[in-house]
Parts: sequence; structure tokens; C-alpha cells
Amino acid sequence: MAGRDGAWRAAAAGLCLLLLPAFSGCGHRAPDTGARAEVQRVLDRRATALLGHDEAAYATTGTRTPYTRLKALPLASWAYRITSLRADGTSADAELSYRVAGQDTAPVTARRTLTLSHTADGGWYVVGEGPAQGAGQQLWDQGPVSAVSGAHSLVLGTGQSTGDLRAYARLADLAVPAVSRAWGSRWARRVVVLVPRSLDGMAALLGSPAAQYRGIAAVTTAETPGAGRAPADRVVVNPEAYAALGDLGKQVVLTHETTHVATRSATTAATPLWLSEGYADWTGYLGTGRTPGEVAPELTRAVADGRLPDTLPADKDFGFTGDPAGLARAYESGWLACRMIAEHWGEEELRAFYRAVGAHRTRAGAVEGALKKVLDTTPEEFTAAWQDYVRAQLG
Repeated sequence: MAGRDGAWRAAAAGLCLLLLPAFSGCGHRAPDTGARAEVQRVLDRRATALLGHDEAAYATTGTRTPYTRLKALPLASWAYRITSLRADGTSADAELSYRVAGQDTAPVTARRTLTLSHTADGGWYVVGEGPAQGAGQQLWDQGPVSAVSGAHSLVLGTGQSTGDLRAYARLADLAVPAVSRAWGSRWARRVVVLVPRSLDGMAALLGSPAAQYRGIAAVTTAETPGAGRAPADRVVVNPEAYAALGDLGKQVVLTHETTHVATRSATTAATPLWLSEGYADWTGYLGTGRTPGEVAPELTRAVADGRLPDTLPADKDFGFTGDPAGLARAYESGWLACRMIAEHWGEEELRAFYRAVGAHRTRAGAVEGALKKVLDTTPEEFTAAWQDYVRAQLG
């Protein structure tokens, strides 16, 4: 989910395919199980060549473009599994599974479409590759990938200078230990940051319209549609919004998003957004010295106008609906709720409460049960205490 300051086609065919789509003049049958197996073997050779840094062998399987764009990406695994092959043999859909070395504990998967042709001797040849319909781009779809490694981070970018990527790595390296101090060390304690060239590039990675992320400095992929499965979440940056932030804002954003990476295993369908976003903001601002009024200006204005919220924000209040003030109030409200728990019950209890809510399989009764079990209170008492806290901190 986005922090307040605040997913990856080419087409061509051989001359024979263009002139004789049924392959009749070229002596080929329509693709069948054998053809599918042949294409799979080509993709297996392609993957082996990529992992072995053998560009010549890679070139025998098709276009070199992906190889040149992926050279800087440290890969531990890379494999395709064909899911469908068009009857005319011009394209195949496949699931790509890959792991970034030193980062991913399980494969990240993405749906891909490969454009196919034939070699002069009748073998299969990959002409192009891109995201499958409805899937987001991968970073290398946008250009050559550059990589900068930090002590706790890997920053991957397109269209960014090495110096810019190093600046992201420095802040990510500060975010990881900060999150560990707040959440504990039982997580991967590393983060992968993706930095596309622009807002449009960010949106293409996430498979969503750019307007949805305008003004949002970063998101984590596991909470966005079309990004594939990411056991080690990617923090995807909107370089335009991020560049407009000051040094503190940039650090808060990366710490917020890194918190989502750390808390992923404890965040379930039962976890309300006021808790997951509020906790990420609480961690992001922890130790910054910023006052409640500085962190929550929109909620401060609402309280001054006599518009104290009746309830904690609902999940819908965190949607990117074009109401930035309302969105800000939702984040600020969640932050103050988590801040109140940390102050009144303790930071250990805040962590325990977060985990207790996420331990439920469904939303029903999750917060109520965790409030009783961990904080010995009821939803009504907690809401009233939160309102009093908001008034006291911002009034």
C-alpha cells in the first residue's frame, strides 16, 4: 500500500508465417503437444544461457534484447513454464519464475507472452517478449536495468544514474535496521527497491493507471494488482513524487514501505488498513522528532473546525479517489491510533496487537478479539480513547 508521502509486446513473424499462416507452404503442422514441448525446450535453453551469462547461446534462441537489459540483474534462478500456445504458433503464454540472488527466498512469478517465429531450419525462435494481457510490466521491459547493492538493499532502476540509485540505497539501508528495531528481526531484513524512469513507468510496473499513483511517492507490490506474486516485496518508487520530498520525507517513505515488507507475513485479510498503514507510518516517523501537528496537518485542521472523526477510518478511506485531504486524514488517524497504543500500552503490545489481528483468517471479530486479548479493552472504549487522544494531541 502506498505511503502517504508518497506489474511488466512486441510482434513479428518470419516471412513464411506472414505469407502462409497455416504453415502449409513451409511444411509445418499446426502447433500440437510436440510443438509445445519444442518451444518449452527453447525457453529452457534461453533460461540456461541467461543464468550462465552466455550471450552467444542466448542469441541462438531468439532476440538478444532481454539479455542486454538483464545483464546487471543478479539472478539466482530463471525459468519459463508454457501455459498456452496459439494454434498458428505465433505466440505462447508462459509463467516466468525467477529469484534475485541474495534477496528472494522463493520465486517471484509473472505472466508473460512470447512472440514466436521459425528459424531457417524450422526450429522455434523467440522474436519478442512482454507482459501477458492484464499483467504489469517487469522493470526490464522499460529498458536496461542498472543495479546498486547496499548493505541491506538492492536498488534496480531504468533511466536513472548510478548516483541516484546509490542515494536510494543509502536511505533503504537506514530503513531496514529502523524497521527491525521497531518490529523485530524475524523477517528477511533486506529490501528491493525498483526505480522506473517516471510515474508512467511506475504505473506500468503496477498494471494500473498512472492517475492512481500521482502524488504517491512509493508502494509495495504485494498490495497492488497485476504485479505477480512477490514473496520478497518490491518497493516501487514514483520518482516524480519522491523527488519533490525533502530528506526526511524520503526517509519516512522508504521506512514506511520497508515496514510493509517486514510485516507482510503478519498482515492478512483480517488486518484493517488503519492498522497496517498506521503502523507503517508509526515506524516511519519513529525517532524523527516530528510533533503530531507536523505529521497530521489535515487532521489538525479537521479538529480545529470541529470535525473530530467519529470512528477510525474504513478501508475505503485509503483509496486513491482524488481527495488527497481525506486520504491524508485516514493515514494520520491510523498513525495516531498506533502511536496511542505504543504510548499507553507499550511498543511490545503494539506489535502483539498487530500480530493478534493478523492471526485471524477473516475480518469478523479480529480487531475486537485482539483488543480484548492484548489491550484488555473493547472497540467502543478504544475508539473513545482514540478520540480523546486525537483531541489532546491536535486540539
